[in-house]
Amino acid sequence: MSNPLYNIALHSYAGAARLAAIRSPKVSEMLRGQRDCLDSLNSVRAAKAPEGFDYWFHAASLGEFEQARPVIDAIKERRPGTTVLLSFFSPSGYKVRHSWPGADAVVYLPFDTPGRVRRFLDAAQPRRAIFVKYEFWANYIGELSRRNIPTYIISAIFRESQRFFKPWGGFWRDVLGKFDHLFVQDGNSLELLRGIGLGDRTTVAGDTRFDRVAQIRSQARHLPEIEIFTAGSRFTLVAGSSWQADEQYYIPWLHSHSEVKAIIAPHEFDDRRLELLRRSLGTQHTVLLSELKADPAKADGCRYLIIDCFGLLSSIYRYGNIALIGGGFGSGIHNINEAAVYGIPVIFGPNNHKFREAAELQACGGGFCYDGSASLASKLDTLLSNCAALEVAGKAAGEYIATHTGATDIILQHFL
Repeated sequence: MSNPLYNIALHSYAGAARLAAIRSPKVSEMLRGQRDCLDSLNSVRAAKAPEGFDYWFHAASLGEFEQARPVIDAIKERRPGTTVLLSFFSPSGYKVRHSWPGADAVVYLPFDTPGRVRRFLDAAQPRRAIFVKYEFWANYIGELSRRNIPTYIISAIFRESQRFFKPWGGFWRDVLGKFDHLFVQDGNSLELLRGIGLGDRTTVAGDTRFDRVAQIRSQARHLPEIEIFTAGSRFTLVAGSSWQADEQYYIPWLHSHSEVKAIIAPHEFDDRRLELLRRSLGTQHTVLLSELKADPAKADGCRYLIIDCFGLLSSIYRYGNIALIGGGFGSGIHNINEAAVYGIPVIFGPNNHKFREAAELQACGGGFCYDGSASLASKLDTLLSNCAALEVAGKAAGEYIATHTGATDIILQHFL
């Protein structure tokens, strides 16, 4: 399985990361976390899992973690005492979830070079390994196979354009062949895998993100400050994971509709970003959530609420009539399912082609794409002025989520 060219590329990548760490605190933190990984594993192993972890889940970042989480939660619920190791490659994933109590250990995954792989697996001693969606680390997967450790991938999705299906993709087809089972999101992925001889070990389970958002909805937090802000509002728009590229289109629309309130949750922020956003909305009509918590009376006369903390967005959507999801004018839209689960329509930008749920929500009438000011204003005006259309679209969004849950149970039939 080990491929010299692949290993050379990995060593070059690791070298480039060391150089980047000189100027990037984020990369420096990742490399430090990788160096500390084995010590962390040995410490937890001694205390909680002397014979090794029952399950090792690897997620690239936060999005993939949300797909792994319902499976981990279900395993822990059905098999109390099961030990779980969770690894991340991305600093953003690790930083947010390094203390997550659902896992017995959370670590950075070292680079996929043969020596690092062997040392990691020697330290972790997992009984099963589960990768999420797009994670295809050839040396890890090959070494797991050599050690006869059952290895799976969940919520995977495949496209004809990927390297596995190219004439020159034999090495990567061999990587896929090392998985004991592949749980994919859709029938197209199954057909592609059948075409390379892997259909007998592939199951269409769906996307565990639907189970996760259903779980989130059932556990949604009660937020008194949000209720105070939205009190008396006939129409509230929630702009989730908002970027400035999105705001250039929806903020002018808000300015022309004084009857609308808006809750804006920036995807990332610092003091400067918050101040610029407040000015673009209109300082006299805008309040930060932290200010509202300190003095609920600040909600009086305010039309816009900026969320200046993380971790609340999935509960905030319940207070909106419609959700506008950010990222569609950048690298890609953020999670539209966590808004749709509340039975409200979702609107998003044009960079949504890699997200199956975006196409399917549009097809069922629960989601809408816009590519500029005119198309956004047209859709928002329709939903604002036509209560029946708003209700129909919201119902379609909610039913779409409800009919796509269940992937976790299908997967667990193989795990437990």
